[in-house]
Amino acid sequence: MATAHERDGRLFVAVKGAPEAVLATARAVGEEVEALGEEERAEWLRRAVALAEDGLRVLALAQKTIPLGAVPNYGDLTFLGLIGFLDPPRVEVKQAIADCRQAGIRVVMVTGDHAVTARKIAESLGIAEPGAVIIEGRELQALVALGEQERQRVLAAQVFARVTPAQKLDLVRLYQSAGQVVAMTGDGVNDAPALQKADIGVAMGLRGTEVARQAADIVLRDDAFGSIVAAVREGRIIFGNLRRFLIYLLSCNISEVMVVALAVVAGLPLPLLPLQILFLNLVTDVFPAFALATGEGEETVLRRPPRDPREPLLGRPQWLFIAGYGALLTASTLAALLIGSQVLGLEGDPLVSISFLTLAFAQLWHVFNMRGAGSPVFRNAITLNPFVWLAVALCAAILLLAVYIPLVADALQVIPPDQSGWVLVMAASLAPLLVGMTIGAMSAGLRRKTVG
Repeated sequence: MATAHERDGRLFVAVKGAPEAVLATARAVGEEVEALGEEERAEWLRRAVALAEDGLRVLALAQKTIPLGAVPNYGDLTFLGLIGFLDPPRVEVKQAIADCRQAGIRVVMVTGDHAVTARKIAESLGIAEPGAVIIEGRELQALVALGEQERQRVLAAQVFARVTPAQKLDLVRLYQSAGQVVAMTGDGVNDAPALQKADIGVAMGLRGTEVARQAADIVLRDDAFGSIVAAVREGRIIFGNLRRFLIYLLSCNISEVMVVALAVVAGLPLPLLPLQILFLNLVTDVFPAFALATGEGEETVLRRPPRDPREPLLGRPQWLFIAGYGALLTASTLAALLIGSQVLGLEGDPLVSISFLTLAFAQLWHVFNMRGAGSPVFRNAITLNPFVWLAVALCAAILLLAVYIPLVADALQVIPPDQSGWVLVMAASLAPLLVGMTIGAMSAGLRRKTVG
């Protein structure tokens, strides 16, 4: 960087930049303007490396004076000296980088600083192992000129130093060509092309330029790397909550359809009336589903590998869950219908009341089947969510009021069950939850055994 200033009828040019770049154009040194020989140049470069080894960012300062009105050029500079300043990373950055690695996110340092400085910082933050290869900008070739071996070497590198803005853009393209999803952070005007090209451009909100902020997809208001990790965690939680929301609602709705359809096909009494189905959709489905959407996620959310961006919200595994849970709810309801008819000798509205209440409570307990794969049965994101318990309590109270308030019971054509009827309702409605918990516990144990 250079600035020009008018002074005593002449133009004073002040220059700062990378020591190797400034020293390469300097022909003199010091205020007395002594000739700068190769030995002196090499000595100053050694001093720059010594400062960099202490983790300092190093700049060289130089000047020249030219006639007023002349076009400034930056050759034949008078070298003034070096300045090293400490720009330490925030305390939380090391933990944030460790969290990224645990979440399957690879962090690569791309900087314009000296390679020695970059190595020191990268090692202190855990980005690179001691002795790791550092690739400097002068070693990078154009993408079209990269051979396969060199391409793999660049892709495997953890730290790039003395990199130009154009090379940052090339690196983004290289990672994308390898099938990787690239997020890039930046704050300068020159970072804008790479920020725009990246799959996720992240600009600094405090020290970032307006151009960088406009080119980015995300702007960090606090310029903290930890905020990126927090955003990743929240994004995963939101996606998981949406998936739970849909699995829960669809499995409940499919069970309602299957219960009626199978009863008609089998010649059984109609287990649900139209108004009862509407009541289920408005009460027992809605409140637990909304409670699922408020979940704060499992503690292991950042220990999972990244999701394939092409993966749909509901893929084949999720549809299998929906069909399986729907079948469990259907089976328990039809079993209650048959037991009520054949064992308890019920018929008409009392029998329909048994099947209606069984499905209603089964759907309520079913919300606890929405815990994450491999999470504990009794202590997980669902059981620790107070809104789930509030929704279950609210819906259970509404169901009881619907049964025992004559006006509502008459509208729904529900008859309060006797003691044996309530035992049947509770036993049949809990069956899908117990089966789901058993399958979940078995799959979690198998997963732990496989990992071990």
